[in-house]
Amino acid sequence: MIFLKTEEEIELMRESNRLVGMTLGELAKHIKPGVTTLHLDKIAEEFIRSHGAIPSFKGYKGAPGAIDFTGSICASVNDVVVHGIPGGYVLKDGDIISVDCGTEKNGFCGDSAYTFCVGEVSEEAKALLRTTKESLYKGIEKAIEGNRVGDVSEAIQTYCEKLRYSVVRELVGHGIGRKMHEAPEVPNYGRRGIGPLLKKGMCIAIEPMINQGSRNVVFESDGWTVRTKDRKLSAHFEHTVSIREGKADILSTFEFIEAVLGNNGI
Repeated sequence: MIFLKTEEEIELMRESNRLVGMTLGELAKHIKPGVTTLHLDKIAEEFIRSHGAIPSFKGYKGAPGAIDFTGSICASVNDVVVHGIPGGYVLKDGDIISVDCGTEKNGFCGDSAYTFCVGEVSEEAKALLRTTKESLYKGIEKAIEGNRVGDVSEAIQTYCEKLRYSVVRELVGHGIGRKMHEAPEVPNYGRRGIGPLLKKGMCIAIEPMINQGSRNVVFESDGWTVRTKDRKLSAHFEHTVSIREGKADILSTFEFIEAVLGNNGI
């Protein structure tokens, strides 16, 4: 079931999503060679809790047989597409790391992700990040009342494939509200004019997951980590948006990241 939010509920969601943006901005100060992903996770959890919220990823139940997620963030390095478990991995110069973060405050969830450069990265990696981030906004442009989910999906897919990148099929965006994952699913591939109708009051998380090489992925035995099958790089950017007439209302923000890294953030 798709839940439409009232204006009051959307403002509560904006508060949760702003905190996600603030948390990612705080992490931007610490992402550098020599830092472990577990250290980043601890910074995120302390920051979120200090602002009166809880990290909604921590303890999240996965597929049958998988452990409950142990991190407050997903920390996905290089060929890890999403759901990387924070641990002892030490970031190296030239890595890229997707940090996906979720909060719950006042009964509503926030969700956003950003892929960061670690030190000096290759021009090929930067191009992948730029394309993935740009495709997010291409999708958001179509996230308006009267369109369908497929319009968002097609905009992302067309933009990335035109530049010879591939779109992951097994993982998708989602509705969001009182729960982190609600209906509808929001794929990053598809056809215009199909899928659920977008209505005012719907809130969705749009999150392109784009690979440098093949679109094929492998699910690791931990039940969470998803890697590219060819071990080439993958990037991931995400915003939570509220559906409006004429233009989507972006509830999450990259402003705190860009204040640390510069206007482009890459």
